[in-house]
Amino acid sequence: MHYDIEIVLRDRETAITERLEHEGGVPAEWTELDVDAVLKSMLLAIDRAKNPSAQDRHVALRGFSWIVEPTDGGVVIALEIPTGAAVAGPFDIPQQRLDSLITQAIATARPRRPVVH
Repeated sequence: MHYDIEIVLRDRETAITERLEHEGGVPAEWTELDVDAVLKSMLLAIDRAKNPSAQDRHVALRGFSWIVEPTDGGVVIALEIPTGAAVAGPFDIPQQRLDSLITQAIATARPRRPVVH
């Protein structure tokens, strides 16, 4: 499935729109792994907007704020990192279900042992 993402970087006044693809099924059938992949693709899209010549980098599901918001066409995922913010969607999935899947995906990605920063 294809979906749009709008990105606004901290140092810019205009949004960048990109079309992303998710190889999984329709959003109503998503699992935690689908949501993990969508979140990582969103974070990579922000990185590409900021650093167009950089190679794909490792993505960790931590250090960002997120929310699932209803719209006329479904729900969108909005996230914010120090580099900027992005909104992806709309997705045809109940808001509460997507919110729960994101919470699970982020919890699963957390290191199991203490991390020294």
